[in-house]
Amino acid sequence: MRRLAPLFVLSAVAAVLMAGCGGGGGGSVSKGDVASVGSAHITKAQLDALLAQAKRSYKLQKRAFPKVGSPEYQTLQGQAIKYLVQRDEFAQKADDLGIKITDKQFAARFKQVKLQCCGGSEKKYQAQLKQQGVSDQEVQREVRDQLISETIFKKVTANAKVGDKDIAAYYASHLSQYTQPESRDVRHILVKTKGLADKLYGQLKGGADFAALAKKYSQDPGSKNVGGKLTISKGQTVPPFDKLAFSLKKSELGKPVHTQYGWHVIQALSAVKPSKKTPLSQVKAAIKQQLLQQKKNDAMQKWLTGLEKEFKPKIHYAAGYAPPSTGTTSTTG
Repeated sequence: MRRLAPLFVLSAVAAVLMAGCGGGGGGSVSKGDVASVGSAHITKAQLDALLAQAKRSYKLQKRAFPKVGSPEYQTLQGQAIKYLVQRDEFAQKADDLGIKITDKQFAARFKQVKLQCCGGSEKKYQAQLKQQGVSDQEVQREVRDQLISETIFKKVTANAKVGDKDIAAYYASHLSQYTQPESRDVRHILVKTKGLADKLYGQLKGGADFAALAKKYSQDPGSKNVGGKLTISKGQTVPPFDKLAFSLKKSELGKPVHTQYGWHVIQALSAVKPSKKTPLSQVKAAIKQQLLQQKKNDAMQKWLTGLEKEFKPKIHYAAGYAPPSTGTTSTTG
């Protein structure tokens, strides 16, 4: 991230994390507000500022911003309102969880943001703020909100554990992912007509140089310049090619075979190399990380479901601003 991402783009991470939380329509919403979360007010000015930042982001990406009133605009507005609502939910729940972002934590993350966007240059940072229409105060708020989101995730998922039995069970049930199929080295010449394929086959049977003919005639750009050489794995090429290539003896030249790409003249260069499994020891760490992340996501989703139920009666929207309910809750690490 060589430049400061617009606030709305930064917010997207947290918005995905908290997507799906709903609320009531109507209710007690003060004039000038689009929504309320308990005693917290979300103003029309906050929403407009967020959408303006989104508009600038679209412009920087050379994308057309949705027309006001269009379904795309309504979706974008709904996402922005959801983010603002959910940001307040998280801020309020942070207190219940005993989460406090210290000045030291904030200063370290804010410094990191400036380093990532502007190489630590205050002048460049201010220029980015001006270019994207974001205030320093808004960026600081975003930094604190991100720290709150991350700390909540860590706290809610702290008890997620993955044992050796979990890893072994996953490995056993996904063994095909860790098995390398049979393979062998071959070379081939691909041409468009059977007549030319038969002609080349005859020349090769008579002792012609395979590499030279491949470079001259083959229509396969990936192999022609290396004399038609390929290393193939069983089941990963088109069926007629695969069947012939793995039935040949070492050094044997096969008769032309037709596929959807044309006519192939194939010669086996090596014996068939047997399939082999990647040992559990080599993938154990990766499996553990994958399973641990899934358990954390599941724990977070369960917590978010409870959050939705808790806040539903506390959230109210002004007429026309209630975002459509997704019916689902998503999480991200």
